[in-house]
Amino acid sequence: MSALTVDPVPGHGQDWDDLVRIWEETDAPEGCKVEIIEGIVTVSPPPSKGHNLTAALLQRRLYSVIPEDWEIFQTLGVAVPGRAGLYIPDLVVVPRAVATGPGNRVPAEEARLVVEITSRANANHDRLGKAHGYAKAGVELFLLLDPWHSGRPTATLYGEPAEGTYRVLDAVEYGEKLTLPEPFALVLDTGVFPVS
Repeated sequence: MSALTVDPVPGHGQDWDDLVRIWEETDAPEGCKVEIIEGIVTVSPPPSKGHNLTAALLQRRLYSVIPEDWEIFQTLGVAVPGRAGLYIPDLVVVPRAVATGPGNRVPAEEARLVVEITSRANANHDRLGKAHGYAKAGVELFLLLDPWHSGRPTATLYGEPAEGTYRVLDAVEYGEKLTLPEPFALVLDTGVFPVS
């Protein structure tokens, strides 16, 4: 099953608040992910078991190195209004204070790390649209785990965002080690991640 898109009503000059309202009111089946990607509300099917296992394995590793006052979330919205985006990353690491209080989203620039794990149906959203959105918002580190990359699963760490683009800090095929820099200082064995 692929992602379903819900285009805003043409001619009404949708602004950010309108898009967020549509996002909040979208009634998706349980487990589906509703996001705004480049101004379009999208509904994606629930992730596969391999996708979920990858997120869980990485989350377990990250908890061993993050500061006590940071948290890791799998369903927290990350607002990127400059790119007409409201993403639900597979994992986002933010200071606990940022995730405190009302609401269901945080400003993207508050994220210390975002992780996207591609799915066959919507891999290009993660590889292109979201990568550009995270960079434009100034997200410090973006880890793309891509089991669907050209038949060879890859892990790519992006950083040093400038003018809406990232620099590749490290890129490996699954099975090799990838290093997350400070404040994580974590060497990831990508060989533990399942190939969806």
